Amino acid sequence: MTSREVALPAYRVMIGGGLLGQLGELVRRVAPAHRYAIVTDDNVGPRYAGRVRDSLDASRATVFTIPAGEAHKTRETWARLTDDMLGAGFGRDTTVIALGGGVVGDLAGFVAATFMRGVPYVQVPTSLLAMIDASVGGKTGVDTPHGKNLVGAFHQPAAVVADIDALSTLPPEQLRAGMAEAIKHGVIADRAYFDSVLGALSRPAGLDPCGQTMLDLVTRSVEIKSGIVTRDEREAGVRKTLNFGHTIGHAIETCSGYSLLHGEAVAIGMVYESALAERLGLAEAGTAARVRDAVRAAGLPHARPSSMTVEAILDASRGDKKARAGRVEYALPARIGAMAGADQGWAIAVSDAAARETLA
Repeated sequence: MTSREVALPAYRVMIGGGLLGQLGELVRRVAPAHRYAIVTDDNVGPRYAGRVRDSLDASRATVFTIPAGEAHKTRETWARLTDDMLGAGFGRDTTVIALGGGVVGDLAGFVAATFMRGVPYVQVPTSLLAMIDASVGGKTGVDTPHGKNLVGAFHQPAAVVADIDALSTLPPEQLRAGMAEAIKHGVIADRAYFDSVLGALSRPAGLDPCGQTMLDLVTRSVEIKSGIVTRDEREAGVRKTLNFGHTIGHAIETCSGYSLLHGEAVAIGMVYESALAERLGLAEAGTAARVRDAVRAAGLPHARPSSMTVEAILDASRGDKKARAGRVEYALPARIGAMAGADQGWAIAVSDAAARETLA
């Protein structure tokens, strides 16, 4: 399979099959170091960490393993990792390798951003969600009891290496969760891509996780996201469009105690937020129905859990980092392929009353 590259100003995203076998060579080229700290979790580590360590030179690489899951993306885990690295004698001549899904990428990136005031890191995403979204753009951080990603830093990787062969071992629910971000990219920026994602999801044989269609899907999503973050690295403007589905989605994810996967929560958030856009007269009629149909085609949830109250979701949304002056801001679509709010900095303040009516 032909590998692809998407170039950002500071680094490249490499996408293809068999790239894990070339990882040592790639890392030594973009982020050479005296020692390598491989951060992974107890799902991904047993499968891939040994191969990665050997490719980097086992005598100079150490594997640090965290428990899998969003519930462990915390300041406590960050403190343990940095203390373990210091205890093992790692210094400024270190490169961090983030080997895993979005949780590992966010956490390992935050370790790299803060260790010795900042060391290089390479993103090696192994989940679909991480490949097409979380690994690109330099956002790193951890969750707190008050919400997701409230403590973090912008720290760009030296490279992103996405080996789509890793998707062959991804549980089906994780593959579906990743498709939520592909749907999002189509809604915010590319109607033709949205249609192609929906077409791939509708195939009777399903979506081959390691086939040409998946390679094309991952590449186009990375192109969309990289184009946006290149224009707005620090989320002062157009990068806010990437938050579509995430204001309500993050609130639902937090209220679930992270029992919902990130992509599942974002899928629900996109359904409600597109309906909210129509309610406010911002989106053309039928936008919400198309988003809901795509979410259903992906096998993702499209409504809040019945046990989760509207007020609990609203309370959680007020603690989100997108809130300003006590009002919650949303990234809302104008139609499939385009976002509303250019004249408002791409973030639209919405009253609790309108959000409450939509959620109800």
